[in-house]
Amino acid sequence: MVKIGNIELGDFPLLLAPMEDVSDPPFRAVCKENGADLMYTEFISSEGLIRDAAKSRQKLDIFEYERPIGIQLFGSDVESMRQSAEIASAVNPNLIDINYGCPVKQVACRGAGAALLQDIPMMVKMTEAVVKATHLPVTVKTRLGWDDNTKNILEVAERLQDVGIQALTVHGRTRAQMYKGSADWTLIGRIKENPRVTIPIFGNGDIDSPEKVVEYKGKYGVDGVMIGRASIGYPWIFNEIKHYMQHGTRLSQPDIAERVRVTKNHLDFSIRWKGERVGVLEMRRHYTNYFKGIPDFKPYRTRLVETIKPAELLAILDEITETFSNKLMEV
Repeated sequence: MVKIGNIELGDFPLLLAPMEDVSDPPFRAVCKENGADLMYTEFISSEGLIRDAAKSRQKLDIFEYERPIGIQLFGSDVESMRQSAEIASAVNPNLIDINYGCPVKQVACRGAGAALLQDIPMMVKMTEAVVKATHLPVTVKTRLGWDDNTKNILEVAERLQDVGIQALTVHGRTRAQMYKGSADWTLIGRIKENPRVTIPIFGNGDIDSPEKVVEYKGKYGVDGVMIGRASIGYPWIFNEIKHYMQHGTRLSQPDIAERVRVTKNHLDFSIRWKGERVGVLEMRRHYTNYFKGIPDFKPYRTRLVETIKPAELLAILDEITETFSNKLMEV
């Protein structure tokens, strides 16, 4: 049984990665329904929380059915991170996560996210401040290092455990790599081989199939995996992995009716949470992903992204079910 503090996550938990502009409550809802064991909010700016910025505050929205859920924070200032941990703890998530992995310029070039990989003493100081500021378990997500010359994750794992974190997720790339090339899990495996490290270690990067999960579990000994981009438009990946690990066989891929059902649920939650106008607009980025690989779908995608009335969107989705179910039957 993998545990973070008192949170029991099963024998090999599957985590949904915190992804900016993706991992909001509507998206988390469909991932939870399809087997995600632990989820995180989108990353939240510590400065934004302290200033009471509306966008940052809205990201604190969590719901009972999502549990266990973690709130992820990022920042460049120790005192701001300490205060934001107190604010986040007040909404009663199950844990607080610190982002030391985000590689994008507007985060890393301001001294936050992956930038802390260039200053391990500051990272340790910041982490300790957050641990002391909350009664909740604190976890960390980070990368192998800043670049190929500073792959310091083995030192980072020990030092962060020493100041009280209760789990560590490692993305198998450096900041310099961004999301290019292949993730290297070798150092993640070496963390697990270190007898000093006793906290759960989760691997992240390029997990896109049940077969790869089984391979990496055996090869690198991780306690679980975190899935990011492969879940966008395909929340079924969590249950597919669980089925494969248990039975050694692949679940059949979701048919058109199932894809439409989940898209409708996502749309409904998006509208209820964000309001009709914003909910409809922000759903547009998901349609292509939900129906990826379906031939001759482009005209329907165009209609979905050009339509603003929920009733009309539902009618188009019903039409998609009817049209493509018939096409599949003809094949």
